[in-house]
Amino acid sequence: MELRHLRYFQVLGETLNFTRAAERLHIAQPPLSRQIQQLEDELGVLLLERGRPLRLTAAGRFFFEHSNRVLEQLGKVCDNTRRIGLGHKTWLGIGFAPSTLYGVLPQLIRRLRSNETLELELGLSEMTTLQQVEALKAGRIDIGFGRIHIDDPAIVQRVLTEDRLVVALPAGHRLLGQALTLEQLANEPFVLYPANPRPSYADHVIALFNARGLNLKIAQWTNELQTAIGLVGAGIGVTLVPASVQVLHRDDIGFCPLLETAATSPIILSRRVGEPSPGLTHCLHLIAQLRAEIGRDDPVIS
Repeated sequence: MELRHLRYFQVLGETLNFTRAAERLHIAQPPLSRQIQQLEDELGVLLLERGRPLRLTAAGRFFFEHSNRVLEQLGKVCDNTRRIGLGHKTWLGIGFAPSTLYGVLPQLIRRLRSNETLELELGLSEMTTLQQVEALKAGRIDIGFGRIHIDDPAIVQRVLTEDRLVVALPAGHRLLGQALTLEQLANEPFVLYPANPRPSYADHVIALFNARGLNLKIAQWTNELQTAIGLVGAGIGVTLVPASVQVLHRDDIGFCPLLETAATSPIILSRRVGEPSPGLTHCLHLIAQLRAEIGRDDPVIS
C-alpha cells in the first residue's frame, strides 16, 4: 500500500464520483479506478458499492474515517519537519522511565511547553534507561530520565535527585502503620518490576537485599510500575517504590517508610556526549532552575 492509495481514496470518498475525483486529482479516470482496485485487492475487501450512486461499504466508511486521520497526522508531521529543517521550530526528544513522572519531570514538561521564545516540538517516549541509552546513541531522543547508572563513553549521566524508597502494601496488611526493615520484607511475597530488559530497577532492589545477606521471595514479576502496584492492591505481595509514587491515592494499598534511610532510587539524567542542541540547552537550564527551587542548585550542564 502506498501513500497515493490513501490520498486517492480520500478524494473519491469525499466526491463519491470517479470523474470528479479524477479531476480533483489531475489524473485520468482509468488510472484512478486501477489504483482503487489495487487498494481493495490489498485489503481483501470491497470499499465501494459500484452502482448509481456510488456508495462506500461499511468497510469503506471505516477505512475512509481512519485513513483521513492518518493523512491529517502525516500533514502535521510534514509541516513540523519543514519548520524544524528551516530553523523555525526546535525538536526535543525526551525518553522517560514511568516512575520519573512522579518527580520533577511533569514540572519540566509544563515549562518546556509554555516557552514563548523558543518554539519547541516535544517528543515524549516511555522507555527504560537501557532503551534510553540506545535511543540517545541513535539520535532518536535528546535527553532521558531513568533510574539506572550506565557505563557508556558516549553517554553523560547525572543524578538529579535521590528518591527514598517506601514499601507499598495491600490495604489491611498487618505491617501497615509502622516503619519497616528490609529484613521484614524478605519474609513477604514480593512483586518485582521490571522483568525486562535487564539490568533495571529490579536489579537495584535485589542488590539492596543481597547487600544485607537477604533473598527476596518473588511472587510475581511484571514490567510496569502501575501493574506492580495493582498486583499489590490485589494482595499478590508487597513491593518497593520511590517515595514520589505516594502521590497516588488508592484505597487498596498503603505505604510505609523504610528504616534503612540509605535505601534510595536515583532519578538520572542521560544525554549524549558533546555540544547540546538549542532545545537541549534550554531544557538543561530549566532543569537547573527547578533544582535550585527545590534546594539542589548544582548545575546539570557539564
